[in-house]
Amino acid sequence: MRSAARGAAVLIALAFIASPARADEPIEIFDAHMHYNWEPKPYYSVDEVLALFKEHRVTGILATSRPNAGTHALMDAKAPGLQIVPFIRPYRVRADIQTWFGDPFIFDLVQEEFKRGYYRGIGEFHISGKAAEGEWVKKTVDFAVANDLYLHAHADDVAVEILMRHNPRARIIWAHTGFGLSIDRVAEMLSKYPKLWGELSYRSGIVDGSGKLTVEWRALFERYPDRFLLGSDTWINERWERYGEIMAGYRAWLAQLPPEIAAQIANDNAKALFGAGR
Repeated sequence: MRSAARGAAVLIALAFIASPARADEPIEIFDAHMHYNWEPKPYYSVDEVLALFKEHRVTGILATSRPNAGTHALMDAKAPGLQIVPFIRPYRVRADIQTWFGDPFIFDLVQEEFKRGYYRGIGEFHISGKAAEGEWVKKTVDFAVANDLYLHAHADDVAVEILMRHNPRARIIWAHTGFGLSIDRVAEMLSKYPKLWGELSYRSGIVDGSGKLTVEWRALFERYPDRFLLGSDTWINERWERYGEIMAGYRAWLAQLPPEIAAQIANDNAKALFGAGR
């Protein structure tokens, strides 16, 4: 039954692709935190995932997977109308989350993956506090800078500061923008580090209980309209099942911002970082 429903969804999405663009279409979104994990196989097929993006007008993705085979598959699909920005995930299995920063084999993995020639960054990787001071973390940061790669860090503010100290030329996409970190501290970090961008999946406090954009976050978006990105964080199957709901949630509060700021956060900032092409 689920297979039949998925097949219908693919057909609907393909019909949507074939139709001309309409003025009343929802704002396009670049998904800057997307995992297409293969453990041991993906929840959705490549065609189903691509159809899901089209259905919800996601026109670009920051693609990562565990292991990187999922990203290879997305790149090989060469989907028209979808900008794919591949990042190297420094994990083979989920347990690597806890140990990658002290494992020289992971640094070898990053270097080997980079030889594919199409990667734009490294991550998402998890790091907290002083664990970021390690030798292999610094090597990873320096490798990213030397090869014009972004870093996608799931990190607390202490670890982000250490990453920046490793190499001031590092460019970091901050996964979840600190989760529940105070907005004053987020603003301080953005002011201190001009090469830091906040990705907003799982970020609390943006809207109140009624879905209204909070005064504090509106002010932060207006102050730094070019420093935020959106993401689905499809780290578990439930996030894929709720993909449309996640995108609709973003669009609900984006609609409360001035249109030019909404467009920057939804899509334009990612295009500025990664270019308009694949």
